[in-house]
Amino acid sequence: MKLIRTLVTVLTLWLLAITLLHGGLNLRWFDRTAAGSGSTKTFGVGFLPVTCHLTCPVTHYINENLEKAELFQPMRFSGWPELKEMFIGRPQDMPASFILAPMAIALREQGVKIKIVHLGHRDGSAVMVHKDSGIFQTADLRGKRIAVPGRYANQRLIVYRELKKAGMTFDDVELVEMPPPDMPAALFSRAVDAISSGEPFMGQTELDGYGRVLWQAKDVWPGFISCVLAVHEDAIRDHRDEIQRLVNGIAASGKWIDQSMTHRMDAAQFVAKNYYNQNPRLLEFVLSKPPDRVTYSHLKPLRADFEEIQQLAKEAGILKGTVTFEDYVDDSFAPDPATVAAPAFEVKK
Repeated sequence: MKLIRTLVTVLTLWLLAITLLHGGLNLRWFDRTAAGSGSTKTFGVGFLPVTCHLTCPVTHYINENLEKAELFQPMRFSGWPELKEMFIGRPQDMPASFILAPMAIALREQGVKIKIVHLGHRDGSAVMVHKDSGIFQTADLRGKRIAVPGRYANQRLIVYRELKKAGMTFDDVELVEMPPPDMPAALFSRAVDAISSGEPFMGQTELDGYGRVLWQAKDVWPGFISCVLAVHEDAIRDHRDEIQRLVNGIAASGKWIDQSMTHRMDAAQFVAKNYYNQNPRLLEFVLSKPPDRVTYSHLKPLRADFEEIQQLAKEAGILKGTVTFEDYVDDSFAPDPATVAAPAFEVKK
């Protein structure tokens, strides 16, 4: 009898453990919820370890330290294909994501229920060449190999835009699609003649001594936008308050980053160590050399910006031009930048 009772107890505990494991992994029973009445389960926000997405981890870090509760769960991806598939395939788990602006518009053209609600940054991109190359102006790119992140990257458009100014087209260069983390090594080895992506990969070539800036986005396309914060329409319908808090947090953390160089250097430290798994010196360099290399204020989506992106992308054969600004943007969440206040937060030394 004692043996039977022991077996029954072990079996019961085993079934309980399996049930709890299933509930935790698959049903998300133990997700932390937002504080206050009417709270909902924490939802995921997708991001890549690039400066265009910096406000995602900064918002999460500040909120955890100030509010002691999760506003959302940042979900890190290594590349665009995985991030895109998660957003499309599991919007119940990751209803919001930082994503390339042309990619968001293309998804809307394809029927995906996506809305841009905020910007991730302004500027923060460059075209780099090898420091020993003879490339000093756009015309020198004729016949050269240029690496860009992919079809829907705005870096492809910045190259197109500058070639157009010089009376050139994509036919005058060789475009190579390449993951941004691979670009520094490709430039170092001279496998390509020029590279363009979001930071910090462009800054890495400069910091390590073999890269030279051909163009900074801020100088040739002021207010340049690469990535945006996009949300699934079902989340807007069902969780509008949570989306509003997310956008407010992103806007406020952007203002906090731009408030002082101290905040930029603090962000470089805690983001690199806790979210990006990078050496902080790289983010420190990109966020300070020069200080306006990438900025995080004035992030309300503006019609003129997106219509220019859409027109260039249509000319370059990237977009069809079948949707309008109202189709892919919901600017009702984005506060007036003049009214956004940075959170009263300082990193403890």
